[in-house]
Amino acid sequence: MDHPLPDSPWADRFWTAPGPDGLRLHARDYAAASGPARVPVVCLHGLTRNARDFESLAPHIAAKGRRVLAVDVRGRGGSAWDPQPMRYVPATYAGDVLALLDALGIGRAVFVGTSMGGLITMTVAAFRPQAVAAAVLNDIGPELAPEGLQRITGYTGRTAEIATWADAADYAGKLNAVAFPHYGPEQWMAFARRLFVEKDGRPALDYDPAIAVAMKPPPKESGEGAEPPPPVDLWPLFKGLAANRPLLTIRGSISDLLSADIAARMREAAPAMAYAEVPGVGHAPMLDEPEAVAAIDALLEAAP
Repeated sequence: MDHPLPDSPWADRFWTAPGPDGLRLHARDYAAASGPARVPVVCLHGLTRNARDFESLAPHIAAKGRRVLAVDVRGRGGSAWDPQPMRYVPATYAGDVLALLDALGIGRAVFVGTSMGGLITMTVAAFRPQAVAAAVLNDIGPELAPEGLQRITGYTGRTAEIATWADAADYAGKLNAVAFPHYGPEQWMAFARRLFVEKDGRPALDYDPAIAVAMKPPPKESGEGAEPPPPVDLWPLFKGLAANRPLLTIRGSISDLLSADIAARMREAAPAMAYAEVPGVGHAPMLDEPEAVAAIDALLEAAP
């Protein structure tokens, strides 16, 4: 466990993944402001993202008195890449998160999960229900709208010819304009600084391209009429997460991954769940929008 950078609001935390792989994993650790002890918050990012996605939300929460751990999931950010890409799945990630909690002596936490991070949160709650005191699902549910899934899988793992930070900002804008139609050059540059890291003097995407391997459908079995297995039913995991704990779902109003129909069925299945929409934003809200921050603040007020 290391020390904060000069003038940094967080400390770098490293821990070892469970099992034989023993990967070195990283999280940003934001200390809570003084006051009564509160359950800490674990922030989990989306598929191709990293802990920098929470550089606005994490200090906001910490200033209100909760320790925040913004995790770099294996294969992203400061966490090691996995030599076996088929381990890039939510069950593995959930085990990594539970190992972090164990390393720090944290029995339970409030989870904030964006996209893939929400799937990890559901899995953690299934593995160790008592570890999840409350949860926020950011633009994710137990079903994924096919158009959004197709868009995301279409670019995940593909290398890009990026020579300058201007190129990186242009890349970010081309891929994500559908989600943030109001963004301009300044916002796209900030977005690029979260997506990319400088390597050998030029920006490089800050994730292992092999994360795409586990997302590919398995090959069809030989033989006439063979069909791939049906998708995993995540509704039991969602209903388990929604049971007996505060839960908030945030949706971007123009999201192509969490459709309005899926969100409506989630609300029907979990009537006590809080719900908020971020207008004019797609997949996924950055959680610095006023509507998102207000909803998260309200959830944290209700959480232990």
